[in-house]
Amino acid sequence: MSLVDAAKAKLPTQWGEFEIHALEDKDSQKEHVALTMGDLSGDEPVLVRVHSECLTGDALFSMRCDCGPQLEAALQKISEAGRGVLLYLRQEGRGIGLVNKIRAYALQDQGMDTVEANESLGFAADARDFTLAGRTLQALQVSKIKLMTNNPRKVAALEEAGIDVVERVPMKYGKNPHNEKYLSTKHGKLGHLF
Repeated sequence: MSLVDAAKAKLPTQWGEFEIHALEDKDSQKEHVALTMGDLSGDEPVLVRVHSECLTGDALFSMRCDCGPQLEAALQKISEAGRGVLLYLRQEGRGIGLVNKIRAYALQDQGMDTVEANESLGFAADARDFTLAGRTLQALQVSKIKLMTNNPRKVAALEEAGIDVVERVPMKYGKNPHNEKYLSTKHGKLGHLF
């Protein structure tokens, strides 16, 4: 897989100034983003969030998931630490794409949970690939991290890529009456740790 750090620039946010890296994955033809803050060198573990794209939660403030609140909390934590990385991977709808995600929403409206909906559409429960996250961290010369996640698959994928995950930082943000079944399914069927 060929990953290119195609462009970078300063990105001022409400949490402080980050550097935004536009990443091109030549194999998949997808563009991803890394936001970095501070000096990432040295032996101290770097605070990292691997976040998969969620247009509905991140940009449209959907309460069906916990994605938007987790994204905001991760940026806040990186800002407070003064250094860190947020990887924003273009894997909408657990890797099934936006249109299929909305189709899955419609099935959920009829009573299915997120796993049942994805599988009913012919997809895996979670079709995301986190190998790009490991390659991106290696390209940024980050090898020891504190990973902000509830997803044990992310921990395993990064460790398999040679990243030393010294700590898993729980992300308990965004729970509300609209996403109770979603969170229960993430825990019960996908093994997320809450």
